[in-house]
Amino acid sequence: MLGIVAAVLFFFAFLINAADIATNDAFTSTNVMLLGLIALALQVAGIGAGRSARRRPWSRP
Repeated sequence: MLGIVAAVLFFFAFLINAADIATNDAFTSTNVMLLGLIALALQVAGIGAGRSARRRPWSRP
């Protein structure tokens, strides 16, 4: 789920940068890109996986 959020944030950062939209200091394309990188790092770390990787110890596939 956080991977999708990161992709959306990267897309918004690209649009802000490509269209040269004037925004305030807190909402620049660099800041939006950094938020996307944070979301992507959390996804890779397993925070936004959406499912548990644990199994019952004696279940057979």
